[in-house]
Amino acid sequence: CPFCVRAKRLLAERGVTVEEIDVSADRTEMIERTGGTTVPQIVIGGTPVGGFDGLVALDREGKLDPMLNAT
Repeated sequence: CPFCVRAKRLLAERGVTVEEIDVSADRTEMIERTGGTTVPQIVIGGTPVGGFDGLVALDREGKLDPMLNAT
């Protein structure tokens, strides 16, 4: 998905290794962990941040790097 690619690119620019979970067959675990039903669902340090839009919003607010550095 294009939003998944963009999210991975943004995180890679920050030096983050991404763990991907394939939800193509079953989204139950993703929904239970994040409450979200669309992809991507991004979790940083155990905290769900939403999808790509949520990730970008954190970045624009200057909150992304502190979250990444805390993990």
